[in-house]
Amino acid sequence: MSEAIRLLDVVALASRIPEYGLDRGQVGTVVDILADGQAFEVEFCDRAGRTYESVGLRPDQLMTLHFDPAVPELMEDAA
Repeated sequence: MSEAIRLLDVVALASRIPEYGLDRGQVGTVVDILADGQAFEVEFCDRAGRTYESVGLRPDQLMTLHFDPAVPELMEDAA
C-alpha cells in the first residue's frame, strides 16, 4: 500500500467494492496508471482469462502481491 504500484503488478483488493461485485482479496492486474499514480485501472479476470470487471482504484484500495521471497538471502541460507 505504501510501496509503488507499477504497470502489470498483480494486486488484491484491500476491501470490498460491492457496487462492482468485488470482494476483499480478489486478485487483478494493473493495466493502466492514472492521474500520475494516484489511481490505477485494475482488470479482474476469471480462471479462463475472461475479464469480468475493470475499474479505477486508489492505491489504498490495493495490496501488491509478491511471488518471490521478500529477503532472497534468507532463502539461499535455508538451501
